[in-house]
Amino acid sequence: MSLTPSERSPKSQRSALITPVPLGRSQIAKRRSSRIALNAPIQVSGDDRQKCRFTLVPARATNLNRHGAAVQLNRELLVGSTVVVRNQRGGQVSARVVAQLATRQGVPSYAIEFVEQGDKATTFWGITFPSNT
Repeated sequence: MSLTPSERSPKSQRSALITPVPLGRSQIAKRRSSRIALNAPIQVSGDDRQKCRFTLVPARATNLNRHGAAVQLNRELLVGSTVVVRNQRGGQVSARVVAQLATRQGVPSYAIEFVEQGDKATTFWGITFPSNT
């Protein structure tokens, strides 16, 4: 059924019928720090999903931020577990696996956040992050 112009609802009444779009995560809460689209070679140590210990496995960190990164490595990790991340300068920091992200070409990717706070974590990437204000 098609409405003629005289039968259409006034604009104010029509807008009341529109269902609001739910806010996304980015609109509800701001990020703690900005992401920087850099890649950094790292090494990761910890226990994999099968509880097998691994040490200094080569990995790649992407989308770096002050509190962590996305990490790609050839091990299946358990969300909630803790790993040790080592950078090229020999610095290392403990990190928690927060989420499993996409798998690309058979290599899983995980979101990690640093467990440690302070100077060790703040300077881990060797770069200065822009303020989040």
